[in-house]
Amino acid sequence: MKRSDWLETLRRNLPAGGLFQGKSWRWTDRPLVLDDENHRFLEGLGRRLHSFLKAADKIYRASATGEGPSWVSGWLDQGKPDEVVRLGRDQKGATPRVLRPDLIRTSEGWALTEIDSVPGGIGLTAWLQEQYTGIGYDVLGGKSGMREMVGEVLGDSGEVLVSKEASDYRPEWEWLLGSGRVKSAEGYSLGAKKAFRFFEMFDWMNLKDIRSSWSPQVKMDAPPKAYLEEKLWWAIFWMKPLEDGWRKELGEGFFRELRALVPRAWPLRPMELPPEGVLPELGIQSWSELEGFSQKARDLVIKISGFSPRAWGSRGVIVGSDHPKERWVQEVRRALGEWPQQPHLLQKYAHPVSVTHPVWSEEQGEMVEEKWRLRLCPYYLVTGEKVELKGVLATLCPTDKKLIHGMEDAVLVPVATKKGPTQVL
Repeated sequence: MKRSDWLETLRRNLPAGGLFQGKSWRWTDRPLVLDDENHRFLEGLGRRLHSFLKAADKIYRASATGEGPSWVSGWLDQGKPDEVVRLGRDQKGATPRVLRPDLIRTSEGWALTEIDSVPGGIGLTAWLQEQYTGIGYDVLGGKSGMREMVGEVLGDSGEVLVSKEASDYRPEWEWLLGSGRVKSAEGYSLGAKKAFRFFEMFDWMNLKDIRSSWSPQVKMDAPPKAYLEEKLWWAIFWMKPLEDGWRKELGEGFFRELRALVPRAWPLRPMELPPEGVLPELGIQSWSELEGFSQKARDLVIKISGFSPRAWGSRGVIVGSDHPKERWVQEVRRALGEWPQQPHLLQKYAHPVSVTHPVWSEEQGEMVEEKWRLRLCPYYLVTGEKVELKGVLATLCPTDKKLIHGMEDAVLVPVATKKGPTQVL
C-alpha cells in the first residue's frame, strides 16, 4: 500500500462526526517511535504520579485537620465555595483512576508540567491505536488499551458527563461509547450507574441536578476534589517546610525522581521577606524585582492554578520571554492581586528541544521530514495500587510555538516501541 493510499484510508476511517468539534490536525503515516529506555520510563511513571497524588491528598488533609501547616489547605481552598471545599473532604483517600500527565521533551530529558485527571484525547487515542495497530505497528497499549481503560472505569453501562465548557470533546466520547452513554452534565442526576466526570470542578455550582443527587456513595471518577486539580501543587512540592513530609510519603527514590521532572515553581502571592531573606533560585526579595527582569531572565511561566475557565488548556499560561516588559509587569501584578480568589504560580519554562518526524505535505504530495516540539500524554489506569500504561498520545507542534497543544498545524499520533512494518508502506 502506498503511503498516500494509507493516509487516505486513515482519513476515510474518521468517524462521520469527527472526533473533536471544529478541530483538525496534520497527518503522518507512522507513529512516534520511542527507544527502550523511554518506554521503561513511561511504564514506571504512572506509579510515581499515583504516589504523588496520594501524598498530596494526605498533606492537604493533614493541613485541613490541623495536623499540618494550615497554609497548605488555606492556599488550595481560597476562592472556592464552601460546598466545593466540603465536597473535596468527603472521600478520604480517594484519588483518580485515570491519570494523564503532560511531558515536554527538553535537552535534559522530560519535564512534567501537568497531571490531568479529567483528560481529553481518550477517544482520539483509542481511535489512533486501532488504526495504527491495524497495519502492524507495535503501539503502546495495543489495539484496545484505551477501550479497556474506559471499560474498567465505567463497566458496561456507566456514563460520561460532559459539560458545555468541554463540549468540543463530546464527539470522541460518542464514537467510543455511543451517544446514549454520553450525557450533558447540565440536567444530569447521579444514581446507581458509574459516572466519569468530564467537567472541571469550577462548573460544580452550576450543575444543580448533580449537586442535589450527590452523595459520597456515588461512583464517580475523578472524585470531586478540586484541591487535587490545582497546579499550585508544583509550588507546594518545592516548599522547603514540606520537604520532609514529601520524602516520607513518596520515599526518597520517588521524591528525587519527581524533583528532577518538575520544573522549579513558586506561589505568586503577596508577601514580605525579612532583610536577609531571598526567594530560592530567583534571588530576589520582592516581586517588584521580578517585574524588572530582562527578557532573557523572564524565561518563566505564569500559570493560573485552577478552578477557573481561564485555567482550561493554555488560556491561563503566560511565557514571560514572549512578551514585552509592560505586559510582563501587568501579568505579575494581576496575578498578585488575584491571589485571594484566583491563585497563580510562577514556574521555570521547560525549553522543548526539536525532534524530527515525517508529515504529509499536501503541496508536495508526499511525506516530508519536519522539526517539531514534542509533548507526550501517557494515559494510566489505577486499580488499587496497580498502575497500568494504556496508551500514549504524542503531539508534535511547530518549533515556533512556545506552548504545545493540539492545534490544526500540529501532528497527533500514537506512540510505538518499534519502527513497524516498513515493507507495508
